[in-house]
Amino acid sequence: MYALVLALLAPATEPTLEARIGSLVKAHKGTVAVAVRHLGTGESFYLNADDVLPTASLIKLPVMVEAYAQQKDGKLKFDTKLALTKDDKVPGSGILTSHFSDGATFPLKDAVRLMIAFSDNTATNMVLDQTGLKEVNARMAALGFKNTKVNAKVFKGSTTSIDPAATKQYGLGSTTAREMVDLLALIESGKVVSPEACKEMIAHLKTCDDKDMFARHLPAGATLAHKTGAVSAARTEAGIAYLKSGPVALCVLTNDNDDKRWTKDNAAEALLANVAKAVYDHFAAKK
Repeated sequence: MYALVLALLAPATEPTLEARIGSLVKAHKGTVAVAVRHLGTGESFYLNADDVLPTASLIKLPVMVEAYAQQKDGKLKFDTKLALTKDDKVPGSGILTSHFSDGATFPLKDAVRLMIAFSDNTATNMVLDQTGLKEVNARMAALGFKNTKVNAKVFKGSTTSIDPAATKQYGLGSTTAREMVDLLALIESGKVVSPEACKEMIAHLKTCDDKDMFARHLPAGATLAHKTGAVSAARTEAGIAYLKSGPVALCVLTNDNDDKRWTKDNAAEALLANVAKAVYDHFAAKK
């Protein structure tokens, strides 16, 4: 009897990270892949992490890496002035199409910033005009990320696709959750392009203005370097959360979601928010 009383009074065991994320994914109506790695301790969790899925705008992260690599190699210069034309403008996320006049000029580096901070589609295409699409994919393959590919310019798949079959299947680009976490790990460790370039890329990722997914339930003041993606059937995000125990890289890819609403209450956006909170809480409790 005494043992039974002690058992009843004992605090409930906290669910494991695997159990927390597993229950969230199981309840979701759609395809989900997750990769988590504490970049200090190496503790990790993977679920369908090698499945190739659409990136939506998450592919802009590899595009940024290629821009920095070419800048270091002298193939392009960040102070090159770009001139915005009517033909450059495409719909969707960003500020150039809606708020900048035809003929506006700005340096390439500003286009890179806009591509990450505001997920600007027009800026992305202007960056890709400088880097090339095949070059992005070759860089990712050289880094060991053979499934991370950009297929076409944004909203110009019919005229700019370098792989029509992949464009039809994945849209703008493809990747795996594991590859995105591994790419973030390389950037955080200063091992892509140069340590200085990595610091700048992390700084850009910290300005991402999308607060509806990973950032939604994190505590005030939490530091997150991240990039999101969204199309009707998919929501994606990859990022690094900075905790007292060290940086944690996380990627969640979704596709074929039943809920295709463009609202903060979208089920996939809620899923990403809840997974990020589970990951944050798990590692925040670590000493």
